[in-house]
Amino acid sequence: MATQSNFSPGGKKPDLEINKPDVARKFWQNPWFIFILYLIMLYVFLFAWPEQGQKTVELPYNEFLQDLEQGKIRSVTFYDRKYIRGEFKEEGPDGKPKTFVTVPLDDLELAEKLKQHDVEVKVRKGDNWLTLFFMNWVLPIVLITIFWIWISRRMAGGGRNFLNLGPGKVHIHPDTGPKVTFDDVAGVDEAKQELQEVIEFLKDPERIQSLGGRMPKGVLLVGPPGTGKTLLGKAVSGEAGVPFFYISGSEFIEMFVGVGAARVRDLFDQARKNAPCIIFIDELDAVGRARGVGPASGGNEEREQTLNQLLVEMDGFDPSVGVVVMAATNRPELLDKALLRPGRFDRQIVVDKPDLEERVAILRIHVRRLKLGDDVDLQVIAQRTPGMVGADLANICNEAAIIAVRHNHSAVMMSDFEAAIDRVLAGPEKKHRALGPEEKKRVAFHESGHTLVAETVPTAEPVHKVSIIPRGVAALGYTLQLPVKEKFLSTEDELKDQLAILLGGRVAEEIVFGVVSSGAQNDLEKATEIARGMVTQLGMSSKLGPLTWGKVRRSLYLGTEEMEERNYSERIAELIDAEVKALVEEAHQRATDILQRRRKTLDALATRLEEKEVISGDEVKDVIASVEGASATSTAAGSTD
Repeated sequence: MATQSNFSPGGKKPDLEINKPDVARKFWQNPWFIFILYLIMLYVFLFAWPEQGQKTVELPYNEFLQDLEQGKIRSVTFYDRKYIRGEFKEEGPDGKPKTFVTVPLDDLELAEKLKQHDVEVKVRKGDNWLTLFFMNWVLPIVLITIFWIWISRRMAGGGRNFLNLGPGKVHIHPDTGPKVTFDDVAGVDEAKQELQEVIEFLKDPERIQSLGGRMPKGVLLVGPPGTGKTLLGKAVSGEAGVPFFYISGSEFIEMFVGVGAARVRDLFDQARKNAPCIIFIDELDAVGRARGVGPASGGNEEREQTLNQLLVEMDGFDPSVGVVVMAATNRPELLDKALLRPGRFDRQIVVDKPDLEERVAILRIHVRRLKLGDDVDLQVIAQRTPGMVGADLANICNEAAIIAVRHNHSAVMMSDFEAAIDRVLAGPEKKHRALGPEEKKRVAFHESGHTLVAETVPTAEPVHKVSIIPRGVAALGYTLQLPVKEKFLSTEDELKDQLAILLGGRVAEEIVFGVVSSGAQNDLEKATEIARGMVTQLGMSSKLGPLTWGKVRRSLYLGTEEMEERNYSERIAELIDAEVKALVEEAHQRATDILQRRRKTLDALATRLEEKEVISGDEVKDVIASVEGASATSTAAGSTD
């Protein structure tokens, strides 16, 4: 693996898909939106409409007589001598005449006065109470009920009902996107070979049934994030030409108990109707975690009921109908054992990180859409990216294209790929973070110490690039080694050489400046971690013997681990600490011996690095050869000091 040492200051049927409505549909079908809209309409119908009469001015009778004498009134209507409703000649802001209402007195001269001022007079009996009741109460309720029924039917047509408690989120639409096949997937040849049999069974299920066998019910893809598990599922669907149901495990889980189980039933019912087909459940660990684990382990928990229903469906459906359940997860250690037994997920296929040749194949796919320069070497790019998965390589190709546009290149050059890899590994350059002369000199000697020790110890990978340009959050420089070949194991000698390389930067500061800085913090953390692993997990201690000390819970594909149990005594703990310290001190002494013996070369490397800020592996070899000579360089490279 490449070693990067950072100097840091401190540290044909239409495809079927599930739950992919557009944003507008999600907005209109949101239950809270519907509920709020219902309240608004209820207020408008029951309160705002009946109160339209409040805009009418309640006029005292004496003022009514004054306005009548002044000729301001256009018309009046008498309602059974209970009240008078009328209109002014003056118009309101809405362009309609202002209205008023007043209570009449026994005024025998009122009729004559109305006639004198040419006021239109109408007489009506009181409003029909049945009409008022119907207009103000019955009609609004009927309209709201009709609207609510219409909304409910629209929601039910999309697989949902009130408050989104529908049986599932499944809907069918034709696949208008490009068809994904195995030609679009690289670096997982073993997985594709096993999945090819599933495709044959889907195309011709009678072939295996004639021999008395049955199709696999379930295929579980496990592996690190970004290795192409979901892409493999789509490729199987594309190769077989069958409908593809896609859903995330988290989409089964809702706040209300029973909703997830209903969605599982609905999903399998639709799959049976469209058989042969593929059901693909992404992130299976969201719904398939082991039952009875953790604080929320009650038997009525929504997640557990959903898992129980999934187990029943996978165990109950007939494999002859041609429904294959595929799932993907990067946490297989969390899955329920009942989910992994034969008869449910019959096959478990590991989609692991690609090796060197597989990374080259993946890069060929991702660079098909790029305009490449003549100097681009995919083999070197693959060598510089050990441990990266398909998603990382796709990101590097995209970053390289962006950098090429930034530099106005007519094609994506090798330098663009180099810059993209540096950006992904160490972060973007911090050109505004200018180092002072003293700090720059210290960082140059620190990285030169790493480089010279790496070029000296026998098992180290060759140095590819050294930089003292600040990158990322805290890295002020880095030394990058390029692996010659893929390695899956590390010997004790290789680990000890790695310890010496990590401590080379700190030792260089001690020799040149007499004091150390905080820049070696990251190196010390890595060195201590390696040394403790050698003692407690790898049995590489003569005093403690070939034993493991302490149980560690590891995530197989996420790279995280945590101490689960300390199963040793205080005396053993003291021995472990002593052995770890001895390994680190031994590496420190080795680095000191190398750098003191090759002090002139260290000074020359630091000077060149301080001048150029970035030097390549070939330049490192040129500096060593110019100081020590070619024969001395070859001898030093084979030294075991």
